[in-house]
Amino acid sequence: MIFRMADDSTNSNRRVAITGMGIVSALGIDEESVWSRLLEGKSGMGQLQAFDTSKLKVGIGAEVPAGLVEEALKPLGRRPTDRALDMAVVASAQALRQAELIAEEGPFENQDVSVILGTGTGSAQSHHLAYKTYLEKGAHNLRPTTVPRCMYNAISAGVSLQFKLTGANCVIVSACTSATNALGTAFRMIRHGYADRVLCGGADGFFDPFSFGAWNNIGALSRIEDPLQACRPFAEDRQGTVLGEGAGAIVLEAFDQAVERRATIRAEILGYGESSDATHITKPSSEGQAKAMNQALVDAGVEPSEIALINAHGTATPNNDSCESESIRRVFGDHADSVPVVANKSYFGHTLGASGALETIASVKMIENRQAPPNLNLENPDPACNVHLVKDKSVSIDQGPVMKNSFGFGGGNGVLIIGPNSD
Repeated sequence: MIFRMADDSTNSNRRVAITGMGIVSALGIDEESVWSRLLEGKSGMGQLQAFDTSKLKVGIGAEVPAGLVEEALKPLGRRPTDRALDMAVVASAQALRQAELIAEEGPFENQDVSVILGTGTGSAQSHHLAYKTYLEKGAHNLRPTTVPRCMYNAISAGVSLQFKLTGANCVIVSACTSATNALGTAFRMIRHGYADRVLCGGADGFFDPFSFGAWNNIGALSRIEDPLQACRPFAEDRQGTVLGEGAGAIVLEAFDQAVERRATIRAEILGYGESSDATHITKPSSEGQAKAMNQALVDAGVEPSEIALINAHGTATPNNDSCESESIRRVFGDHADSVPVVANKSYFGHTLGASGALETIASVKMIENRQAPPNLNLENPDPACNVHLVKDKSVSIDQGPVMKNSFGFGGGNGVLIIGPNSD
């Protein structure tokens, strides 16, 4: 089957390839380990070890296994600095190596690659430590490095500095849509000739008393005590989401240039859509979500009937899952009865601004293997979520493009259409 692609004869509509991916998650920090655990239905949830949660309402989350990030930093000559930045550096190193843009350990030389990363909470660990110093010792004892450590763009700047990437570098902050917006921005930069290669994705690390404590009091977290049962996307008995830390990095580049340098093309970004609900700061709108989904399909030149799978935002919160199901039904009509829908957050946790990147990487693995992992904890599907949910076993999927949805607080919606490498 041949999918309609943008005409790459001019810089105004170039095809955009994925040539490198890197992941840091509760399932591991390499894509093969992550993929095997997805297929096996192994969740990364557990009791948090980062700090004492005994006085909080919720004490579970999806942490990256202890020591993995720290060990991965050593060959790069780095010590841990801020959790989000550390994870972004590790994921970026994987993606750049896979794309054959850097050697295994360096030294690195300047190259014209842009860095566009998303985050929801920024350098949260650095903020927490600065607040702690201020409250315990006073403003005069704040470290001189407080400003460069705490600025949100410390994440993209740190990656740019580490690997000597001299293109544009910035951070996009749009809550849970951040990484998808970063990918969409990078896609447009390349498609329209403003960049040839962009390292994009997202990172969030917020398992500290201040950030996680604030989330405890917002009412969105699951209070189910068993960590493996707590995150239940699209289930009638869902009680809320479970947070996870992580980072995902993806190298996008102009398709023709990737072919010219004989890079391995993993997949293509075919289209991107975005919108704002403009209705409520936390409650989603199916009209706004459907608008972004339709925009992405039109941008990709793909009909709803051609979509092989939907990788949903699927937070396991009561409002989101039913609203997203309604949005899918609005866009897909009767095809919503047959297109498989998966939600990865019951594995990784909700990694906030990083979620779109981790779930895009999972989507590429699904496309390559033509297989969708099971949805965890879906013994009792919600009748209000009237879509074709993958159940407790992995299923084969058609060869075709995948839709990746991301929706965030503030009403921001971002949707990607990802296609197989067709050449």
